[in-house]
Amino acid sequence: MAQESPKNSAAEIPVTSNGQLEDSHEHNFNRDLKRSLPVGLGLSETKITSHGYDSTKEGVVEAGPYPGSSASPKSSVISPSSAAASRLAGQGCDLIIPTGGRVQQKSGPVVLADEVKNPAMEKLELVRKWSLNTYKCTRQIISEKLGRGSRTVDLELEAQIDILRDNKKKYENILRLAQTLSTQLFQMVHTQRQLGDAFADLSLKSLELHEEFGYNADTQKLLAKNGEVLLGAINFFIASVTTLVNKTIEDTLLTVKQYETARIEYDAYRTDLEELNLGPRDANTLPKIEQSQQLFHLHKEKYDKMRNDVSIKLKFLEENKVKVLHNQLVLFHNAIAAYFSGNQKQLEQTLKEFHIKLKTPGSDAPSWLEEQ
Repeated sequence: MAQESPKNSAAEIPVTSNGQLEDSHEHNFNRDLKRSLPVGLGLSETKITSHGYDSTKEGVVEAGPYPGSSASPKSSVISPSSAAASRLAGQGCDLIIPTGGRVQQKSGPVVLADEVKNPAMEKLELVRKWSLNTYKCTRQIISEKLGRGSRTVDLELEAQIDILRDNKKKYENILRLAQTLSTQLFQMVHTQRQLGDAFADLSLKSLELHEEFGYNADTQKLLAKNGEVLLGAINFFIASVTTLVNKTIEDTLLTVKQYETARIEYDAYRTDLEELNLGPRDANTLPKIEQSQQLFHLHKEKYDKMRNDVSIKLKFLEENKVKVLHNQLVLFHNAIAAYFSGNQKQLEQTLKEFHIKLKTPGSDAPSWLEEQ
């Protein structure tokens, strides 16, 4: 019996009213399609031609000859629906079905150009530059400590910085002593206040020594009151000098540290450029020398800017320091002299002159009205 032609074994695929393939016949269509294709012919050799939707046939699958084979191909015509053609296109990765045109075969993988910069590479580049700069600066510091490398020195500026650091240590010592005096005075005032209360209580209970206890009670209470005034002046002195030392001077010293860092970087790149200039000049070294010159000029500008900033801050600091310390030293002297001379009016006048307000006991905690 003659072999059945693939064309005769083709199955007609029924479609629904809207032109879509019924789900119950998709499996039968795939099975009949495999039987209709000749042996050795895959989907990569299959060409799908799509006609217009106004035609009676929705699509035609033509099986062409296998490349390299001399055998005449067996043709098979199948009329699938558009849904079946879409399933076939999805199964074959090498098939592209454009809308309303012929199917084109795609050869080779698709590579999408990624124009977005990789943030990991940028971070790696920043780390590399930071490591190189740290290495150069560390080498410069070690060379200076060993006495092998040269360093740039501004004699006038360096002398002003040394004086500032030495004065800061002395001001900190004055602050420690003033805080100790304030603590001791506070304890003495507290003791005098308690002693005055004890004398006043005894003056009421001892009729025969009523006047004597009364005199001592008044004296101790007056000393405690004057001690509170002196304590307020000393605390005001401590607060002003603390602001000068821990904020104003510290801010200037922070700028000095930045200046010293810029100086080390400048000397490091200067040394690097000098070493390159002493070596041979060829096609390999000329780009390095040019790059080193650019980095040298960049750090030189940074060094000059920081040196100018330090000079300006030192000048302003000196003016501010003289003004602040002049007022505070006058306050401290007048308050101490008035207290130990027993001049209560002069002591109170000193506080008024410097606009010092004494804190009454319990004034640190705000009232419930102030909290609202």
